[in-house]
Amino acid sequence: APAGAVRAPLSGPAEPPDRCVCYGLGRFAACPAARYQLAFLLLLLEELRVPPARCALFDPAFSAREAAALGALGLRLLPENEEGKHGVGVSATLFYMVHCGKALYNNLLWSNWSPAALSKLVIIGNSFRGIEERLLSRILERDYSYIAKVLKGTEEVALPSHPRYLDTFNDTSVHWFPLDKLQELSPEVWNFVEEPMYQDCEDLEIIR
Repeated sequence: APAGAVRAPLSGPAEPPDRCVCYGLGRFAACPAARYQLAFLLLLLEELRVPPARCALFDPAFSAREAAALGALGLRLLPENEEGKHGVGVSATLFYMVHCGKALYNNLLWSNWSPAALSKLVIIGNSFRGIEERLLSRILERDYSYIAKVLKGTEEVALPSHPRYLDTFNDTSVHWFPLDKLQELSPEVWNFVEEPMYQDCEDLEIIR
């Protein structure tokens, strides 16, 4: 899947990403799919002209050797597990989260729950449309309410499939959140900002 395939979706946001956060890359020393995802991340950074030093990664599975390899590539590691709760601040940010658990996406949205902040996010990860189609609406709204609430304010383009990388990038989309679409959502959508807790979630895919 060529990095240039995401150029058009990434030109959608008013401000192109100038930094990157990567969650859940996995054990790339042992897993070919994780190595392909790392290679694609490096191509994306080159395509977007984001210096490697402005890309931070976290995965609790990284070994010391893998952490050293990422450092040698010029990337930096986040010092602690944020559980996806990373605020964008003033910078447009690409979040590279291929095959991450739904709770990570939900936490990320919660951490940036305003039109101004969400409009600075671009997420490359599991298709939000696919999540909506696979989950019962009551489960989606109960356990992953921020994904449910932002669906109508989301633009999504599927990453082009390639027969060699079907297991590596399947169900992967580029998501962004145009400010005008977010501002069309009901004001009540933005009033509820309670932190997700997941007490009733039976298939929680997050390492705390």
